[in-house]
Amino acid sequence: MEKDQTDNPARAAPVRLAFRVSYLGSRFFGSQLQADSRTVEGEFIAACLRLSLFENWRSAGFLSAGRTDRGVHARGQVIAFTTTEPDRAVRTMNTQLPPDCWCTGYAFVPDTFHPRYDAKARTYRYYFSGPVQDPSAMDRAAARFVGNHNFTNFARVGDKNPFRRIHAAGVREEDGFLFFEVTADSFLWHQVRSMAEALLRIGNNTEPEDSIAPLLEGPAKRPLQPAPAEGLILWETECGITWNPLDAGERSTGFIEHLCSHYALMEKVCRTLTKP
Repeated sequence: MEKDQTDNPARAAPVRLAFRVSYLGSRFFGSQLQADSRTVEGEFIAACLRLSLFENWRSAGFLSAGRTDRGVHARGQVIAFTTTEPDRAVRTMNTQLPPDCWCTGYAFVPDTFHPRYDAKARTYRYYFSGPVQDPSAMDRAAARFVGNHNFTNFARVGDKNPFRRIHAAGVREEDGFLFFEVTADSFLWHQVRSMAEALLRIGNNTEPEDSIAPLLEGPAKRPLQPAPAEGLILWETECGITWNPLDAGERSTGFIEHLCSHYALMEKVCRTLTKP
């Protein structure tokens, strides 16, 4: 029987490997590694260690494209690290990750690849729950975000530069769901959720359609209260990579199917309980 080359003690030269990662953020305390909390990076590093892909995550240059807050989901997070066992990583990563986190693509990248600094743009989607009275007004108002603006009133800025360049922004409907999609070089903390909240107020006629411009151009006020985290998805991180597709695996697909069935059942239960 031919021996598995990934288990050969004469290891090959290290290579840098990138993964396109999806996760449901509901049971994570954000994506960034924390000592005492369950995070996406923590689970990913643990999976790599179980697979002996590296001995130390720092020396392996383990990096992600950006941070998502507690409860925020991802379809297009990017994680990269250097390993001497790339074939093993590609073949078995989705068997070691928890069911609420999985890889949908992989690529071999240059040794200097940094998923955060090499990202050319990031796209987020915010899905609105419940009915909205005027989606068209929301879409027209969203166009006002495009360009280079001061987002002090839409984010927790801290010591960051409050200016961000928005490439595209709009409100769309797909499969019966209304969402806000926005693409920029980078975003500030709570920026997208606060932008979504401003649009939702317009859509529900509690604020006028032209209320965006004064917030972008006027003096700094207390930032808007951000919309709930569970509606936000890191939709795409554009790093100039052509991804080789990966199957999420039975564990993750089964987990998602179970969740969908559970929430469909709960919706029926709730509707039944509220009937007279």
